[in-house]
Amino acid sequence: MSEDTTIFVVKTTANQERTVAGLLAQVARKDQLDIRAILSPDELKGYVLLESPDSGAVEQVIEKVPHARTVVKGKSSIDEIMHFLTPKPTVTGITEGGIIEITSGPFKGEKARVKRVDEGHEEITVELFDAVVPIPITIRGDTVRVLRKEDEKS
Repeated sequence: MSEDTTIFVVKTTANQERTVAGLLAQVARKDQLDIRAILSPDELKGYVLLESPDSGAVEQVIEKVPHARTVVKGKSSIDEIMHFLTPKPTVTGITEGGIIEITSGPFKGEKARVKRVDEGHEEITVELFDAVVPIPITIRGDTVRVLRKEDEKS
């Protein structure tokens, strides 16, 4: 990001962030507005971030996009949004002993207990509940949904 640009925060209709980001990019490209980057982080519900040196260009682009409500007053810096730009491991929140459900692949819908978490490769090793012989299988961390963490007792 060059020194003359600013991060603007645009309020959107809830659950329309990705749509708004795509439409903002199309309008900015078509009208040749100086919008340098558009970010729609999953953790930031109801907002889209735009990088531009010109607040007028930001105002102009959101006028033409449905579900883009308004620009939040004030400006943000790259330091304030840096945590949105660094990827988090897909195994974050998965603990050994936890119960997961597999969401894709040949074992989709199966429930399993986590035996090992490999953060470096973003994989987990699990044992399926319904298997006749418990065989550990290794799967990617983004193909599971956590049902219960190890420390929770039911």
